Formats: sequence, structure tokens, C-alpha cells
Amino acid sequence: MSYTCIAIDDEFPATQVIESLVNKIPDLSLVKRFTKAKEALEYLNTNEVDILFLDIQMPDLNGLEFIQSLRKPIKVILTTAYDQYALEGFNLEVVDYLLKPFSFDRFVIAVNKAIKQIEYENEDLPKKIKNDNFITVKSDYKLINIPFSNIDYIEGLKAYLSIFVNGKRTIVLDSLKNYERILPEDQFLRVHKSYIVSLQKIKFMEGNMLVINEKKIPIGKSYKEIVLKKVFKM
Repeated sequence: MSYTCIAIDDEFPATQVIESLVNKIPDLSLVKRFTKAKEALEYLNTNEVDILFLDIQMPDLNGLEFIQSLRKPIKVILTTAYDQYALEGFNLEVVDYLLKPFSFDRFVIAVNKAIKQIEYENEDLPKKIKNDNFITVKSDYKLINIPFSNIDYIEGLKAYLSIFVNGKRTIVLDSLKNYERILPEDQFLRVHKSYIVSLQKIKFMEGNMLVINEKKIPIGKSYKEIVLKKVFKM
């Protein structure tokens, strides 16, 4: 199986380095290079790729802000000369953090991590989705069918998720990005880096909060525009 990627770095030679390394990996193809983050963001709004190589220190939009602005989940490998952003990067669920200058061997390790995650998620999809009406999850050594209509919201907590169903919590070992991929877009929306909500369960919006069953759910800064458009038709 082949995988596509793009490279984003405000220094053109850095994107050339990524291209040369990618060309050494048979199943990986670099489809675009960008020196301006905003142009890359526009590209990703209409095109899908598997892996993103992303610098952090960029003038128009830094790498961490870029990740938070992504509308669709993607495997991100940070490439930077600065190590102080590592913790924040992993909090944003990046695959790996490469410190410049990095070797080809270290580059391959990062790519393999991304590919393994992609393969795991693709293999797991049939186990999660049984039909158009419910999702199957594994919790407390049990397989549970949860109708989409019963889900209030989903909260991501690092290595696991809390799925709130009619006010009760079910804990699942999985990622919020994975659920963002497999839940129907006409019924669910990611509104924060830690929350996906059911559109039909939203009562109202108050400031930067959505209210669902008396629970106030924060709206992330980069998600507010899509919330206003999709939920409130503004």
C-alpha cells in the first residue's frame, strides 16, 4: 500500500531535505511542498494526504497553531530545530517529533509509526461500524452496540475516550481523531481538540460554550467558525 505526504517549512531547503528522504522510501510519495503554512492549510481543506511533515517556527502560522486549525485528522510528524515544543506537540497527538538535523534512520522510524497508526485505524473500521445506525465499541471486556442517536458527546482523554450515552459514560481505549473519521459527518461535529458532539443533542450556544444535557462543552478557537456555519447556519 502507498501513502501520500506533504512537507511544510518556511525554509525551502528544509522541504528539499524532506523530499530527498521521502524518495528513499518506496511506499511513500511527496505530493506537495509548502513554504507558507496558510497555503498548505488551504490545500488540505480540499485535498487528503496520509502524513504531514511540519515545521514549528514559521512566520505566518506556527506549526502548533496549524495542527489546531486542521479540519480533518491527519498523521503529523513535527520537524524542528527546537525541543521546547515536544510536550505540547504530543498533547496535540502528533505521531513523532524530529529534531533537526535528523538522520534517515530516525526519519524512517517516524514514518513507520505513522503508517502503523494508519493501518491500525483502517483495520479497525469494520469492527467499529456495523451499519448506518450504531457503532460497536469494546469496554470492560464487553462489545457494546451504541446507537448514534443515543450519543450525547465524546470526550478525548489522552489514551482513552469517554462516550456519554444518555448521560452515562462508557470508557473506550481509542483516539478522538479516529472517531472523527468514522462517525457520520451529518450527525456529529468536532468542536474542540477534546470534544466531538452530537448535533441533534445541542440545546444552545452560550458564549464559547455549547450546552448538551446541562453539560457545558467548550468550543475551540479554530472550530468556532465551522460550529456557527454547521450548527447555527451563520
